[in-house]
Amino acid sequence: MGGEQEKWVLMVTARTPTNIAVIKYWGKRDETLILPINDSISVTLDPSHLCTTTTVSVSPSFDQDRMWLNGKEISLQGGRFQSCLREIRARAQDVEDKKKGVCIKKEDWQKLHLHIASYNNFPTAAGLASSAAGLACLVFSLAKLMNLKEDNSQLSAIARQGSGSACRSLYGGFVKWDMGKEDNGSDSLAIQLADEKHWDELVIIIAVVSARQKETSSTSGMRDTVETSALIQHRAKEVVPKRIVQMEEAIQNRDFPSFARLACTDSNQFHAVCLDTYPPIFYMNDTSHRIISCVEKWNRAEGTPQVAYTFDAGPNAVMIARNRKTAALLLQRLLYNFPPQSDTNLDSYIIGDKSILKDAGIKDMKDVEALTPPPEVKDSSIPPAQKTKGDVSYFICTRPGGGPVVLSDETQALLDPLTGLPK
Repeated sequence: MGGEQEKWVLMVTARTPTNIAVIKYWGKRDETLILPINDSISVTLDPSHLCTTTTVSVSPSFDQDRMWLNGKEISLQGGRFQSCLREIRARAQDVEDKKKGVCIKKEDWQKLHLHIASYNNFPTAAGLASSAAGLACLVFSLAKLMNLKEDNSQLSAIARQGSGSACRSLYGGFVKWDMGKEDNGSDSLAIQLADEKHWDELVIIIAVVSARQKETSSTSGMRDTVETSALIQHRAKEVVPKRIVQMEEAIQNRDFPSFARLACTDSNQFHAVCLDTYPPIFYMNDTSHRIISCVEKWNRAEGTPQVAYTFDAGPNAVMIARNRKTAALLLQRLLYNFPPQSDTNLDSYIIGDKSILKDAGIKDMKDVEALTPPPEVKDSSIPPAQKTKGDVSYFICTRPGGGPVVLSDETQALLDPLTGLPK
């Protein structure tokens, strides 16, 4: 195995984005292999605002596989982690590090133990696809450490076995998860439809309504829906296949009105299917519904969609604006309807790309308090909705972004290069 003193540690650190589905995945045809009952399409979010960073390391001095998530040690015994580790070890190749005098033969990987540290720069399990970014990053970084020959599409089929939507985080831009037809899942993988530069005027604003862990996990929610909903099979067989074709066209042609209509209606149908589950699943809350109302009123008043909204399995709203100017107008409306608590620092209420605040003409809380009702509210005989401070925890301003990357700067590693333990 090389390295006589057997003290060496080899490490790789990678960063992987999260993604938001605009045509939703909900329901599995195989629970173990995580094979979906329909195709899905997502937008990858800019990893400089939403990502998972993972460091993986190997050393003959490690006596067991260990993992730390956001600084806390977690068990690797779960079936999903084990599937990913098993699949990657089976494909490992010879690795040589001349600088450290280390040579690992591919058969040695079965005997060597791993240390893994992972950090999400956004709330875990709150409906922001943290498991997607996390499992994708685990698979991508281990593939680099073990010198796998598989491309990102083939790696996506491994990541899928950890978390379904993780397969879509292996690419940047706009990504389709093909459900596949094979029983063994070999053709259920991610394909990039277009990179992040293809439609780079889009701006994304996420309203974090609640950073709390959701009551019904996606895994159990999906299982219940497939078993009890009368609508789910109609959705999977009749509705989604048509929408997939239309959404691919809308993305290729940068056709925002079609993109927005499809994203909004598919999100609404996904939540309708959750309500049709018995017992019903409520992922959205009153604040989520008020955000939809705010966007729909504006879109209707303009006569053409300005903003698309989509909600995953949680109350957080992901709003996609057609361009920067629209995003600034959206932010004004959101801050008017959902102002922060009076003692909140605006800098912590708007995170990510803060330059949109400047475009919206907002420097401080005085500017927020001076916002007037938008025209679609003014012209209406309905009084403005009761403004409630604190209903939104914070907003994240971002955009479509790139896929996974290896971080070569050792200072970004989460594990100590000498001990392989968290820094």
